[in-house]
Order: sequence, then structure tokens, then C-alpha cells
Amino acid sequence: MAAKRYELSDGQWEKIASLLPGKVGDPGRTGADNRVFINGCLWVLRSGAHWRDLPERYGKWKTVHKRFSRWCHAGVWERVFETLTADRNNQYLMIDSTIVRAHQQAASGKGGPRNQALGRSRGGLTTKIHMLADALGRPLRFIITAGQVGDITQAPALLDGQTAEAVLADKAYDSNALRAIIATMGAEAVIPSSRTRKIIIEHDQTIYINRNRIERCFGRMKHFRRFATRYERRTVHFQGFVHLVAAMIWMS
Repeated sequence: MAAKRYELSDGQWEKIASLLPGKVGDPGRTGADNRVFINGCLWVLRSGAHWRDLPERYGKWKTVHKRFSRWCHAGVWERVFETLTADRNNQYLMIDSTIVRAHQQAASGKGGPRNQALGRSRGGLTTKIHMLADALGRPLRFIITAGQVGDITQAPALLDGQTAEAVLADKAYDSNALRAIIATMGAEAVIPSSRTRKIIIEHDQTIYINRNRIERCFGRMKHFRRFATRYERRTVHFQGFVHLVAAMIWMS
């Protein structure tokens, strides 16, 4: 059945089943069937379809959507993702960002795009996803901003509390301030010099080759259509999908 490609395999389910709320023995209400629910969320995430088009086998779409929203506000998706990242490879850290086009429905509703990490440019509404990745190119941390926000502005927060032998980034991250932050981490800054730098700072080109791993990771994540295009009006819901995609990368 073609729809199965959107769903969790037995191995993937085993990795996260114990991390989810609503298990027998948990306080509060017991979740009906967490696996069916997550498969429904993955169907929407991967297909890019409207929630109202959710196949009946996943339950009533309004119920699934409300539960998805509840887990977003409770930080469930983020906690699952963070637990999966415990087995990280910190030899290198990489930082980069990607722009995603926001669908017009992302700016609909009361309040419009205000305070929802949406920026307007000649290309329309956009959101930027800033990401920290480990040496294998797997995501570790995200910051979501309006599309016009500069890459380097979010780098200190992405690197806060991290350790590594080196930090890899493209020339958009070349600044003395960021290099100083990386030095305080005890790490090497593997960043090409920007054109505006009068005195070129050499970087390890052999290590820098590995930076394409974070770019490939973004490419894999954009196979999920609700990551590649933002449909959610509220940033908290978009973040939920971002963390669900990232969890799938770690379980692949």
C-alpha cells in the first residue's frame, strides 16, 4: 500500500514509543493509539495535504489536529527529538540555514503574519530555518525566524553550550565576534573568509569538505512537503513539524 511509505516502521516505532505521553501508567488520559496518531501526522507532513484531507484510517482530522497542536504547545515533539540526539557525533559541528516559502494560508487568520516568524520580500512571505548539525550532518538544534533575518545573528544561540573540535560554516558566518565565540569553545573555526575581509584567514579545506553534509540534510528534510513549504500560521505548529522531520532523520 503506497501510503505505508509515510508511516513509521516497526524499528522506528520501537525507538520512540517509550518517549511519548499517554502510555499506560502515565498520569492523566491514556493516548488512544500513539502510533496511528503519529502516522497521521506524518501523512500530513510528507504529503503537504490539508488536515481535512487526512484519510479516515488515522481518525477524525479535527481530533488529530487538536492533539498535534497540544503536543506542539507541550513541547513533546522537541523532547522526542532531543532524546534521539543523545548519540551525537560532536567531532565537528556545522551551522547553516535554509529559506522556506510560506504559503498564503500561513498569513491568514487573525493577526496575520505578525510575530509568527514570517518575513516579506520580493519573493513573497518566507521563513528561515537556522540549524546546528553534528559531524554526520544530523540536526541538533533549530531556530526559526523571519526569512530576512541574517544567518550570523542566530549562530551564537545555536552554539551556546556546545563542544566540538571544529565548527564548520560558510562565508556568511565569517565575523571576528563569531570566531571569538568558537575559540572560547576550544574549537577551530573552519569558515572561509568573506570578500570584505582585508586579511584572509586560512581555513582547513580538508575538514571544510564535510560541510556539505548539513546541506544534504536540508535536502532530505525538504522531501517532507510541510517542511519545504510552510503552511502553518502559528510558528509553534511549524516548529512541531520541524522537530518531527528531524526525529525521522535520526531514526532513518
